[in-house]
Amino acid sequence: KIGLLIEAAMAFGTGHHGTTLGCLRALDRLVVAGEEAKNVLDLGCGTAVLAMAAAHVWPITPWASDIDQVAVEVAEANVLANNLAGRVRCVEAEGLDHPDLAAAAPFDFVFANILKGPLIMLTPSIAAAMSDGGALILSGILNEQADEVLGIYTDIGYNLFHREEIGEWTTLTLRRKSLK
Repeated sequence: KIGLLIEAAMAFGTGHHGTTLGCLRALDRLVVAGEEAKNVLDLGCGTAVLAMAAAHVWPITPWASDIDQVAVEVAEANVLANNLAGRVRCVEAEGLDHPDLAAAAPFDFVFANILKGPLIMLTPSIAAAMSDGGALILSGILNEQADEVLGIYTDIGYNLFHREEIGEWTTLTLRRKSLK
């Protein structure tokens, strides 16, 4: 399946940067393991490559959000260029602070391919917006920062499913512990 995801990414970017590739590989592992997501968020979406990949593998309409309006415009253009109009919803939001995202929560699958600082700052918001048992893919983390980020998320109820290093970048795949 990763070939399909990389092929989809080629239309709007290579998908080969260590952070993006790590997220695509993590998605692939979860799909192969039988993951069925119903409500996906690509937080800090940039070009929306991860939301579009999710739209390719599941019959859903993922959310793609970014703090930067230009990134949202690029994401919307990429969605159109990849014949996914109406299949990915793009919004400008600071973190998860948007009424549409609040109404859409809880998410059972979240990508957050951003940097260590925002990943840590957004920890409470991400946790509040996720469903029990949900999958969380974190990237944009330098290898030497991964243990700190992992520790913060495990402290609030996430289990490590997989950890991968690609070059100087680490991608963490986590699963939210069920609180029931």
